[in-house]
Amino acid sequence: MSDVTRPRRTAAVIPAAGRGVRLGPGAPKALRALGGTPMLVHAVRAMARSRAVSVVVVVAPAAEAAEVRLLLGEHALPERTEVLVVPGGETRQESVRAGLDALPQDVTSVLIHDAARPLVPVDTVDAVVEAVRDGARAVVPALPLADTVKEVEPGRPGEPEPVVATPERARLRAVQTPQGFDLATLLQAHAAIAVAGEGATDDAGMVERLGVPVVVIPGHEEAFKVTRPLDLVLAEAVLARRRANDGF
Repeated sequence: MSDVTRPRRTAAVIPAAGRGVRLGPGAPKALRALGGTPMLVHAVRAMARSRAVSVVVVVAPAAEAAEVRLLLGEHALPERTEVLVVPGGETRQESVRAGLDALPQDVTSVLIHDAARPLVPVDTVDAVVEAVRDGARAVVPALPLADTVKEVEPGRPGEPEPVVATPERARLRAVQTPQGFDLATLLQAHAAIAVAGEGATDDAGMVERLGVPVVVIPGHEEAFKVTRPLDLVLAEAVLARRRANDGF
């Protein structure tokens, strides 16, 4: 079958094996409640709302994969979307690769989405998928920076750090997810770049290291990452507004 007539099937991989220490002790970050529902469930629903996404692979902490399967089974998800749960690795890179290895053979493009970005709008997801289907091999949603950024010489925590440079803010973007890829390209990146230390934390960065062009499309303010307790407060407010406005 030629590439022209080959069906284009898109999957999403959600690495959710991290502990999320910056939110404090307790359950893994992805399992923290947001509006009474675990963030992971919100993230799965965010991917599944896109009609272009037919499979969602959740990469769970290895010791809690069975619990995550039960958890997802307890919450309503779009029936048209297949949801799989696989155990993750020691690093994010290993976990993403485990998710890629679990994809059905007919998948041609893939989204990698942070479980800690539970409120990304479906329009943003659709825009990433469309950009990949239009020919981009790697697509990243991102926002312009509101703050001036300084490059510093890192020092000890709490101590003054000398400024090395001030990058031009107009050329900088804050990267979000889902990041979208031609599956063959992302698999090539994972095969070429060895896991070292904590491994790669940005899949688009891995593709860049192959010399493959990565393009940026507009992100969305509500696709922010829930990392600190204050982020959780903001996420609760966004979710409450959505429910009040349209019964989301």
